[in-house]
This record gives sequence, C-alpha cells and structure tokens, in this order.
Amino acid sequence: MNSTLTPREIVAALNKFIIGQEEAKRMVAIALRNRWRRQKLDPELREEVAPKNIIMIGPTGVGKTEIARRLAKLAGSPFFKVEASKFTEVGYVGRDVESMIRDLMEIGINLVRQEEMEKVRERAKKLAEEALLDLLLPRSKQKQDHKSSNTALESGENQDQSEGSETSIDSTREKFRQMWYEGKLEERIVEIEVEGSSVQVGVMSMPGMEDMEMQFQDMFSKMFPKKKKTRKMKVKDAYEHLIQQESDRLIDHDKVVEMAKERVEQGGIIFIDELDKVCDKQDSGKQTDVSREGVQRDLLPVVEGCVVNTKYGMIRTDHILFIAAGAFHYAKPSDLVPELQGRFPLRVELSALNQHEFYRILTEPQNALTLQYKALLETEGVDVIFQEEGIQEISRFAQKVNEDTENIGARRLYTLMEKVLHELSFDAPELNEKKIDVDADYVRNQLSDVQENQDLSRYIL
Repeated sequence: MNSTLTPREIVAALNKFIIGQEEAKRMVAIALRNRWRRQKLDPELREEVAPKNIIMIGPTGVGKTEIARRLAKLAGSPFFKVEASKFTEVGYVGRDVESMIRDLMEIGINLVRQEEMEKVRERAKKLAEEALLDLLLPRSKQKQDHKSSNTALESGENQDQSEGSETSIDSTREKFRQMWYEGKLEERIVEIEVEGSSVQVGVMSMPGMEDMEMQFQDMFSKMFPKKKKTRKMKVKDAYEHLIQQESDRLIDHDKVVEMAKERVEQGGIIFIDELDKVCDKQDSGKQTDVSREGVQRDLLPVVEGCVVNTKYGMIRTDHILFIAAGAFHYAKPSDLVPELQGRFPLRVELSALNQHEFYRILTEPQNALTLQYKALLETEGVDVIFQEEGIQEISRFAQKVNEDTENIGARRLYTLMEKVLHELSFDAPELNEKKIDVDADYVRNQLSDVQENQDLSRYIL
C-alpha cells in the first residue's frame, strides 16, 4: 500500500473534490486505513483479516463513483469500475464476472509499468539522446571512416590520419549535441524504426468472448513477432519515442508482473455500480430478467475470495476491496441473495443534494465547473466573472429542476452550466466585449425559455 494517510487526512483529501457525504467518506477512509493496518500485522494473522466490503446507496449524481475513484487515486491502488448490468449468468450472452479481475490486473500492470518507467526515465533520456545522435549522424558512416583509417594503418600510412578522423567524428557529434540542446534540430525529420501492428484476430469478437479473443491475440503475437518498420518523424517526436523504447528496455518486465500481482491482490479496488439492477424485488410478483439472480450467484465466489486465471498467472481475490453502489429505488439491499448481503457488511446511505450543496460544488472543489468554464473561455481572451448571486441562481434552478423532473443530482449542473454559457461559448471568438459578468439576471435571461415552459425543461434539461 502506498498510502500512509490517516482517516482524517483521507477525508480532507476527498473534501477537495467531493462536497458533502461525510458518512460515506469516513467509511471509505476507515476501509483504506485498515489496508495499511493489515500490512503491519504478523503474516499469519494478516491472512485472516478480510476487507470489509461496502455498499453505497443513493440516487445518481451524488458522488458514489467519485468517492471510490478518488480513494483509489489517493492509495495508488489499481482501480476498476464496472456496471453489474454488463454481466450475465454463465450460459447467457454477456461478460463473465471473472473478466473484471482480468481487467483489474491489466490496470495494475500498466500502473506499475508507468511507475517503473518513471524511475529509469533519467537514464533512458541519456540513452535516447545517444540513439538520437546516431540517427542524425548514422553509425554506418562512422564505421566506414574507422574501417578506412584501420586500412590506412595496416598499409603503413600515418597513424595521425586515423586519430584525426576519429576526433573529427566526435567533434561533429558534439556539435550536433549542442545544436539539439539549443533546440535547433527539433523540426528536422529523421527516420526511426518502430514496431509494426500485430496480427489482428477477430474470429471471437462476439459478446462474452472478449477474454478468449485477448488470449488468442497474445498467443499470435508470440508466434508472429511484431515486424519493424521505418517511420519518418520530427526530431522532438523521435526523442520522446526513443525515451519510451529505452525505458521499456531498462525495466524488468517479470518484476513488473510480480509487483502488479501483489498490488492487485493486496490493494486492488473494484467498484461495482448499478448493483440494484441485478436485484429482484421480492414482492413485485412479475417475471424479471432470468439471469439476474444468476449474476449475483456468480459474483459470490469472486467477492468472497477465489482464484481467477489471467494471462499473468493466478490472481487471488480474497483481499481485493469491493465497493458496490446503486440507487435502490425499486429494490432494497435486503432483496439481494442472502449470501451476497453477507459479503457486503458495511452500508452507507448518501443523501440527495440540495441548493446549498450545489452552490458549494460550483465554488469549492479544485476542479469546480466555474473554474473549468472560466479557464476554457480565457483561451479566447474572454474574462468570465461568476458573481455570487449568479451561482446561487444556478444552484436554485438545479434544485428546482431536479424536484420537478428526474433527480440526477450534481449532473444537472453540467446541463445548466452548458445552457447558461451556450451563447457566450459560441460567440466568444468574435466578441468585442472581453469581460462578461454572469450574475442572477444573466442566468435568468439564458434560462427564461425553459423556465417558462415546463415541458421544454423536461427535454432540454
């Protein structure tokens, strides 16, 4: 585990991006801290401590996915989000449940590979620089010069001629190096060898066969190694490409797989969204999708702890943290099969958002929508100033529309902000007035048509 943050520090870090939902933040903070605590235990006891999986219950747009995603980022853990409705019971067309572990392992591999490449980046830069100079001053020319000088030596000619030739090559190379440092060569075109595309296998490209197709792809790539092909590119692009190539050569790929496997098994987080969609309401009396309960039963062994076969070896799921989420409007967590309920001992209800929280969402987070739109329009030279009463008006309108139509939580702010700034975004390049105040009147003016027409707001917002 990379994270040594205390629960209070985790909540403080989540507060930078997510407004409200204190109880949910505290619960996931404890779950993350327990990962760290578990690593400090004796190996025998450590194996017995299972993660406490969580179900987050709440309407769409209140921050369920964002909490899990930010938590994984804080921990540096492999994180994978999947919708439960994508899965079907074995025997039906659809993805099998174990595929999410294979996907998590791929994410873990990429995460660790990037970290390892970052460690060797400085060394790779030096090697890439030498390789770049070889492209600008091909070695074949240098070898010919050496060969001719050696022939001259053998025939008894002056040794100074050879030494002079060698010095000349080094001098030219250093001149090119200096020009590269000064940025004079960046636009020059060089030819560089790159790997060609591998053999594409499409015979299994049907629903539910994605994993088998990947295995065939992997098998064929080993049987038919990628061919090299020459591409022309600018020196600055070639340099970045060479850094990637050299970094890839410097890292130990077996070590990457081992580290990724360890991190996935001990620190992986899987977020299962829309869990309520595979839930049968017990008293509904109507026939629902036949594979729903089957999906729950397929989820059971993976959540409880089993071994999944991947192309990187066997992965144990015993200590992967599963966070499930769902609106649970038409079903309750108690409608899940009893065995699955037991695998998610912690439950937290997320509250619907109101006007005050919408205002905070628009002003407090580091990635607030107001800051995003302000930065976007600054690229056109337009200075947008969001007045407090303008933001309050947008927040009030968001709550009203959510009450009158479908409650989609904070996502309503996206549609409203886009509607309010639609004309400004369109006209921005041609505007003479480069300073725009977004106040309450401006907001009401932009939303006047949908405000007056209830039916229109249902379609537009």
